[in-house]
Amino acid sequence: MLAIGRDARLAAGALRQSTPDQRTRALKAMAREIRSAAAEILAANAVDLSAARERLTGPELDRLALNADRLEGIAAGIEAVAAIKDPVGEAIAHWTRPNGLDFTRVRTPIGVIAVIYESRPNVTADAAALTLRSGNAAILRGGSECLQTSLSLHAAIARALVAEGLPAAAVSMVRTSDRAAVGLMLQGLGGAIDLVIPRGGKSLVARVREEARVAVLGHLEGLNHVYVHAGADPKIAREVVVNSKMRRVSVCGAAETLLIDASVAPSLLPLIAEDLAKAGCALRGDGRARALLPGIEAATPEDWTTEYLAPVIAVAVVDGIEAACAHIRSFGSGHTDCIITDDRNAAQVFADTVDSAIVLINASTQFADGGEFGFGAEIGIATDRLHARGPVGAEQLTTFKYVVRGTGQIRP
Repeated sequence: MLAIGRDARLAAGALRQSTPDQRTRALKAMAREIRSAAAEILAANAVDLSAARERLTGPELDRLALNADRLEGIAAGIEAVAAIKDPVGEAIAHWTRPNGLDFTRVRTPIGVIAVIYESRPNVTADAAALTLRSGNAAILRGGSECLQTSLSLHAAIARALVAEGLPAAAVSMVRTSDRAAVGLMLQGLGGAIDLVIPRGGKSLVARVREEARVAVLGHLEGLNHVYVHAGADPKIAREVVVNSKMRRVSVCGAAETLLIDASVAPSLLPLIAEDLAKAGCALRGDGRARALLPGIEAATPEDWTTEYLAPVIAVAVVDGIEAACAHIRSFGSGHTDCIITDDRNAAQVFADTVDSAIVLINASTQFADGGEFGFGAEIGIATDRLHARGPVGAEQLTTFKYVVRGTGQIRP
């Protein structure tokens, strides 16, 4: 593990000297190599799936599983990252002082980024692409459930790096499932690691936050809300609620709680509930919701703080926008929350009041995704307030430095 750290630090230095064009060529080569190795990657994934079926739930298996279409999506995602603007070296501010000193704030790589993730083999490719695009070296540690898939993907990535004249250690893969390897990474590998990004469930994020001796870019669970305001268009409300919950229940952008104004609940909630039921979703409601939907299960206090990642949604009837915002403030995770309304003032109040990384107005929470933001891909949705927030793409994986140019000035 210490050798991996040393090699990654050396690779980070080499990446600082690489050009945007060289990094772009390497990204395109990654996509080609993954397509060429499709049979091997899918075979490795079949091995992982076979071993995991006795231990993982349906949503976890869904995140682990690859097929030809999903693998093509991974390759296309890398090409999307290759197509975005390279952030390294971008001047993000410039000014001149009265003494003639010229100041420029310039984007620069963070250095070595460790990404620790669970049964999400796509993160292997996304993390490799985004760290390379931003000029950082990466040390990847996937979950034991996806180890064979991740190793197969990494082999294709390493071939692409070497083919384009970059060090293979620009993207390193921890080859063991031993949990002690994670502990060593959280200690920093002798000062080699600059930033750790956990991508997984609450227990993984909690361990990283507790044990890390280096900076952490956090990602809490997606306790996401859709609030149907009194001024909502009923058609939009019905479509957005169902898509937010049911498009793909296993992603962190899936809605987990539906809030609806008491003034429109009698007419609109039964229609939304019928739509959700037809899509295969179970509802758990508070007393007011159950009075309108007598057949649904009663919500418990735990339902308001549960990331189901399953076809289940909690429902509460609220007395206006202040009550909706208070519910989100009490139970939300600061990830993604949505209001459905045609009332511009209400939409602005919601956007100003709800302090989440992503606030949506009349759009599905499933848009909580770096690709949908135009970032090409993402490593995760950051719920911290520093250093990045929301979808973490290449730009969010840079820091900055100041370049100050003078003509011989000395300070009096």
